[in-house]
Amino acid sequence: MVNLPEKYTLQIKQKAIELGFSECGISKVRILEEERKPLQKWLNDGMNGNMGYMANHFEKRIDPGKLEEGAKSVISVLINYFPERKQTDPEAPVISKYAYGKDYHFIVKEKLNDLLMFIQSELLPCSGRAFVDSAPVLERAQAKAAGLGWIGKHSLLINKYYGSYVFIGELIIDLELVYDDPFTSDHCGSCTRCIDACPTKAIVADRIVDARKCISYHTIENKEEAPPSLHEKFQNRIFGCDICQDVCPWNKVILPTQNLDFMPVEGLLEMGKKDWIELERSTYNKMFKHTAFERAGYKLIRRNIGYLKE
Repeated sequence: MVNLPEKYTLQIKQKAIELGFSECGISKVRILEEERKPLQKWLNDGMNGNMGYMANHFEKRIDPGKLEEGAKSVISVLINYFPERKQTDPEAPVISKYAYGKDYHFIVKEKLNDLLMFIQSELLPCSGRAFVDSAPVLERAQAKAAGLGWIGKHSLLINKYYGSYVFIGELIIDLELVYDDPFTSDHCGSCTRCIDACPTKAIVADRIVDARKCISYHTIENKEEAPPSLHEKFQNRIFGCDICQDVCPWNKVILPTQNLDFMPVEGLLEMGKKDWIELERSTYNKMFKHTAFERAGYKLIRRNIGYLKE
């Protein structure tokens, strides 16, 4: 006799891989009670900086069931975005690897919606909603609950096969499926390379990042001026920061992504320091259309480049 939930679960995971996801895991919708106190303390201590939205909809962050009526399953997916090439000019302003290609929000969400359509048309009628940084979802905690990895000391999800250079997305649906065991082991061990390498000491404790000290926060999320005392510690970074990931042993053996959407924008990796300093708005708008840079805006990048001159 065919076990239908098991059959559908297998088909969903197979389809996810066909759509280009690197990994897929499924967890039961439940209240993430173990995340409540750490998240509340992080917010109470002001470590979210100017990201006031992180304090909004607290209960929805803890309970994914409040995001989709009748929700029963959280389908978590990962996409490897680790690039094969890096910036060529050692003196050029450094940008985070996640921003080399197209804006992942659109790519991941489109694939998740394709997966939802597959479930609805090929398997069973259902209701669902895709999430990619678009709602109060604790994506790393959900991915861990789906067995896709553990939370590293830098607070990012680490997958055994793809390291931490992965985009995360969720599809919350009202179907019962077969659930993966949550990832309970910690493979960081006694390693503290990420903590030791952070130039601003933003990793203030094991798996706790103070955004007010984080280079990524100050060059992407923070719309106000970064404290002058931090400028010299940015180490030439103008958009995001990968230092804690670059030193992680789990990122030393991963294979580059084959996803064409995340291939570097033409000419991006060859840009030198002079190219960035003289970059005009018209060139910026044309070159970075549909990328994370478009989301950030020309004015913010000009501000960040200004940090390098001080």
